[in-house]
Amino acid sequence: MPKAFRGSYTVSITPFTPDGSAVDLEAQKRFLDWQIAEGVPGVIVLGTTGEFLTVSDEERRALVAATIEHVAGRMDVLVGTANAHTPNAVRYSREAEELGADGLMIIPPYYYTPTEDEIFGYYEAICEAVTLPIMLYNNPVTSNVDMSAKLVGRLTRAFEQIRYIKEASMDVARVYDIVEETDGVMNVFAGERIFESYSLGAVGYVNPYGNYIPRPSHRIWDFLVEGRLEDAKRIQRLITEFDHIIAEGHPTYGHQCYSKALAAARGYPVGDVRAPLTTFAQLGAEGRERLERILAVIGRLDALMLELDGRMAAE
Repeated sequence: MPKAFRGSYTVSITPFTPDGSAVDLEAQKRFLDWQIAEGVPGVIVLGTTGEFLTVSDEERRALVAATIEHVAGRMDVLVGTANAHTPNAVRYSREAEELGADGLMIIPPYYYTPTEDEIFGYYEAICEAVTLPIMLYNNPVTSNVDMSAKLVGRLTRAFEQIRYIKEASMDVARVYDIVEETDGVMNVFAGERIFESYSLGAVGYVNPYGNYIPRPSHRIWDFLVEGRLEDAKRIQRLITEFDHIIAEGHPTYGHQCYSKALAAARGYPVGDVRAPLTTFAQLGAEGRERLERILAVIGRLDALMLELDGRMAAE
């Protein structure tokens, strides 16, 4: 029986060389070691934060292979294998399984606005090709379709590999709807609203903040499970504070740009984003000012974690 995925999984950046011309595998290894040292239970590579649309097939294979080999079972590795063309999604999924991934995260075909039957056929083709656990990814902003709870239930009943979903529709009540529709068989991972999603039945969190605050952003989920709700709320308030700073200047895809700048500021340089996304350098003085404001909030978050660690040690 496959291992159950639980907790906060970093949806990771893809490190590039300073000129953006290649994937930086050595930077990836250093980044992964940081995640493991901070206790992160898993990473998801080549998701939206990982700029999967800008990565060639050769780069994809090299990144996935190096990640799985370097992690060597020390945490879970899921791979984003979506593509607008079903045979490509099947090929990427097979490749990830052959390379030793623990699971897949797959958004519906983007751009086309497919029907529910077309979405079903897409996942059916993938499930016929692989045996790995599959995490559906519902993000209407990027895929242009919103997978209803009924469609999620249909997929869950039809395919035994489909037992997880990253729910990022911005409708937090959907977490409850999916759990009810699937009689609790589907394991929901929050795509936002961490505290609220947990209270409605989510079992984990797909976490973009892990790229620069891996420990606080995975411990928040541990605190929820442990019943330390007020401690979790204190962490979430600070995350929300700097999230708003990011959204001020780059509301749609700021997480890629700022995640990379913040990872570098935390001691793990990973290059910048690839075109057409706006690089951090292109943000100029305004971007640097926002970065300093975010780092100030992160400093308060680090102090909070020391306080919480001290309390745990005293107990």
